[in-house]
This record gives sequence, C-alpha cells and structure tokens, in this order.
Amino acid sequence: MLSWLIAAAVGAAGSFVSYAGTRRAPWRAAAAALRAVSVTVVVALALNAAVGSRRVPPSLVVLDRSASWLRGRDTSAFNAHARAARAEAGDSLYTFGDSLRLAGSDLTSTDRASRVRPAAERAMAAGRPLVVFTDGELDDPDMLRALPSGSRIVVAPSNAGRDAAVIDVTAPRVAASGDSVDARVTVAAGSGGSGPGTVRLDFGGRRVASMAFDSLPAFGERTVSVRFVAPPGNMQAELRAMVESLGDGEAANNASSAVVTLSSGAAAVLVSTSPDLDSRELAALLRGTVSLPTRGYFRVAPGQWREDAALTPVGEEVVRRAVREAPVVVLHGDTALFGDPRAVTRGALALIAPPTAAQGEWFATAAPISPVSPSLSGTAWDSLPPLDVSATMPPNAEFDVLLTRRARRLDQRVAIVGWERPRRVVVAGASGFWRWRFRGGAGSDAYISVWGSVLDWLAGERADARAAFPLNAAVRAGDVVQWRRGSGRDSLVRAVIVRRGFTVNDTLLLRFGEGSSSTESPALAPGVYDVRTTGGNSLLVVNPSAELLPRRPTVANGSIGSGAALGAALGAALGAAPRARDFSWLFGLVLVALCTEWLLRRRMGLR
Repeated sequence: MLSWLIAAAVGAAGSFVSYAGTRRAPWRAAAAALRAVSVTVVVALALNAAVGSRRVPPSLVVLDRSASWLRGRDTSAFNAHARAARAEAGDSLYTFGDSLRLAGSDLTSTDRASRVRPAAERAMAAGRPLVVFTDGELDDPDMLRALPSGSRIVVAPSNAGRDAAVIDVTAPRVAASGDSVDARVTVAAGSGGSGPGTVRLDFGGRRVASMAFDSLPAFGERTVSVRFVAPPGNMQAELRAMVESLGDGEAANNASSAVVTLSSGAAAVLVSTSPDLDSRELAALLRGTVSLPTRGYFRVAPGQWREDAALTPVGEEVVRRAVREAPVVVLHGDTALFGDPRAVTRGALALIAPPTAAQGEWFATAAPISPVSPSLSGTAWDSLPPLDVSATMPPNAEFDVLLTRRARRLDQRVAIVGWERPRRVVVAGASGFWRWRFRGGAGSDAYISVWGSVLDWLAGERADARAAFPLNAAVRAGDVVQWRRGSGRDSLVRAVIVRRGFTVNDTLLLRFGEGSSSTESPALAPGVYDVRTTGGNSLLVVNPSAELLPRRPTVANGSIGSGAALGAALGAALGAAPRARDFSWLFGLVLVALCTEWLLRRRMGLR
C-alpha cells in the first residue's frame, strides 16, 4: 500500500507541475489526469508495488502408503489418516512409498518403501506447500528441509506394542563339509521393547542351533553368535534365523535368511612349513574377509603335520592331496617341499617365501599398476610398520604388486610380484605383514587391502559355469535383484525362477550391456526361489520388506520447510501478493496514457 501512496503522490505532483499554468486551456483536466495516471504507474512499476491481496497457493497433500503402517497393529490408524488426508486434499490426493501417484478409490498400505523425495520435488517445482500424512518412518527425511514455507507433517501415534525382529543374518558365503560355521543373527526390538526369547537357526531345513536372549529395551539391538557344523553336500542351502519372544506383536518380521554354498572340498588350502604369525593371519583372512572354505596345514616338525583349526595330526599324503586338488593354494615357507609348485598344483597359486636372514627395515611405498591395484588405490602407506624383504625376486614377473623402500635411503625392492598367464600366480618375498594387522587402524586396513585383494584376485580365476547368477543371494522385498554374468558371453540370458511352494514358473530375460557383467531385474515377493540357467542352478532368498522391521521415527508432527520454490511464478508460489511487473498490461497503460496526453496537448497548442 505504501508503494502505491508514494506513486500516487509523485503522479499528482507531476501533473500539477505540468498543467498549473494552463487553467483556461481546453482539455486541461483530461490531459492532467492522463499525466497523473502515467507517472503514477511508472513509479509503481519502478517500485514493483503489490497489486491485489496476498495469494496463498493450495497445498499438495500426500499420504504415506508403506507397509510399515501395519506392523503390530490393524488398519484403523492408516484408514483414519487416509480419511483425514482425503478430506484436506479432495480429489487431488497423492500417495507415496515405492513411487508417487494419484490416490485411487481404494487405499491400502502395501508399498515396500517410504520414499518422500518425489513428493518433495514436485512441491518445490510447483511452489506449493506440502502436507505429509505418515507413520513417521520415512526413508529420506532430509528431503523435507527445503520445502516451501507452510509445509507440515502429520504423524500417526506410534504403536507401543512389544516386537522382536530378525534384521540381519551374516555367515560365510561358502563352507566346506565338516567346517565350523559362525553365524551372526541381529535381533531388534520395537518401540515397546521385547520380552526374553530364543533365536533358532535352521540350515537346509534342519535345526542346527538355538540360543536364548534377554529382554530388549525400546529400539534395542542384540547380536547373537551361533556356531554349527556344515553338513556334507555340494549345493546352495538356506540359512534361516527365527526369533520367538514373549508377547511378540508382529509375526511377519520374525525370520530372515542368508544363503550358504556347501562345498565337498576346500576352496582354498594354506600350507606352511614354518608356521608364524603371517601364516596364521592369512588363514584367518581367507576364512573371514575373502569368505572361502579353507583348510590350513602346519608342519610342526619334519614329517609331522597339524590341521590349523584344532591342531589335529594329519598325514603328509592328506596335505599333498589337498594341495593337488584345491582351486586356490597358498604355500608358505619352503614352497618347493612337494616339488615344483606349478607342477603339484592345478589352480591359482600364492608362494610366500620369507627371507631366511634379517634384511633391514623396508617400508611399503606404492602399488604399481597391476590387476589388483584398483583395490589398493586408497591405501595409506604412511606410518606402516616395516617389513623384511628379500633381495632376490623372480626376474620375469608380469607385474609388481607392492614396492618398498629403505628408511631414509633411495634403495627400492619389490615385495610381491605376479603372473596372470597361463594361470594366476603370486610370489611374495617378504615377511612381517602381521605387524600391520596387529597395530589395527590404518595398518589393519592396509593388510586387508593388500592381501584381501591378492587372494580375491587369485580366487576370481575360478570360472562360474552358470550363465548368470544373483549377485546377492539374499535380498529384501522391494529391492531390485542384481545379476552377475558367469562364464558365458551371451548378452541375453534366460533364467527360469520357481518360488518354492508355488507351481507357476516365471521366466526372466536378463540383458547384459556391451562390456558389462551385471544387470538388474524388478523386485520379487518374499520367498525362496530356485533359479535355473544354462550351466547350473542358483538359490535366491527374498526376505520380508524392510518396512516390517522396527525402527525409530525419522520425522515428527509440526511445520517444516523454509526453502524457496523452483517454479516460475516465484512470488505467487511463496504466498506473496502479485507485483506490478508481473502484469504486462500496466506497461501498455503507460504507453496509451502518454500517447493520448500528447494528442490532447497538441490540441491545446502545447508541446
């Protein structure tokens, strides 16, 4: 209003000054009025004065229809919020979860995600406040911070009932028959906590372990470690963890599964003629980080061998047979004890020959370009403990893996070298890597990076005969399924999937792009699936949706958002009154008033 008062005052003053001396001239009043109008509008445009009253854009109303609404309660809470959202939005109600879409006549809470990002982006693009009706468990709450002013969240009261859920099951991907398998089961409680209960573990449909746990507080978590012996076999089997607790209010989240591949023999064999901390750490790394079923044999005296796990005696012929048959062999110490290593093994080979005498202190400095160097690009070499590095290494290596340098000198030695053809072989002429592992922190990370990448590369030579297989054998409902191409080179792979307990088969056509070894397929319903492809079968487990797992609310009731709109009509979108420059007809009014005034002044004999 003040801008228009200033413009009117300037317009009146301009008109008075221009026509004060022409009182008796004809058309004087009309010309003076036109001058006042033109000057007033020009000043108003210069000040961009408000035109009309404040306009508040309608809110965009969205309803969360994720499956978490139904966890531990009936549909009444969702239905009440759906009615409130419909009453506020009318026919323009949107729902979100897996995706953003217009609400139909039948509203259900079945989505396997709670992604509010599409709704937030639409509100910001349109410059409209966003009203979100939700149960409070959004996947991406940070997206709401930049909403236009006037946005708000309406959260349903939480369900305070007791609930215990299995949120994660971890176990080695591969296990050899007779191995001790360590599985870790993570149990979480809901907003009302959970009573005491029991974790039960089934493997291949057979009960293998169980363990009790105490009651948990609200949103508390506990990881239970259980051990069982892998049964004989050569297949993939489901490792299923189930929880039973007193007063549990939600049965749909009481189980979760992983997939373990059973192998009749060891996938990796480590043989050491001079057992030390390096050999012990390598055996642990093979079983843990690299996740290969490993047999370790240590020579404790000439002709006397012990298995590393229980130190039970074994005959030398057993060790020779294991070396001859294993896909990956690590020989530590006297690498030629059984003869030429390349002649007595058939698979990938790692030869570790520690120096027989002290070689001074050598410090790792770099990882040259090699098949494993991408995994070592982020390794911090500074401040790692020193190594003993042999002065003689094979001269015909295809690539160097690890370079070392003597402290305060320019002397340089190669600690690890390798070959890729005709088969993968790595030779390490160094010892003392255990110091990296024992120090922890960056040193332990460097140890895992170097030896983990080397052993992974050696194990990667084992070709998978299957045309394609699931990259992750256990996924959650709502997650896409990632596939990895096997030994075949076909860009189109036909996979037949059969859900156990159902008679209908489904066929997927997996398309692998040029130069790509992975692809994706849509999410599947919870269940256990047998996958058949050319070259072999796979097992895929789809666990219940993450929406059914208890978690803390990520948003609360109230107003939210202070960001600017992204739309073109920025002022109107923010709820401000429209401005003079938004109306092109005001510019035309100035031109018409000035032209008409000029004609009247000519009639009056004025310039």
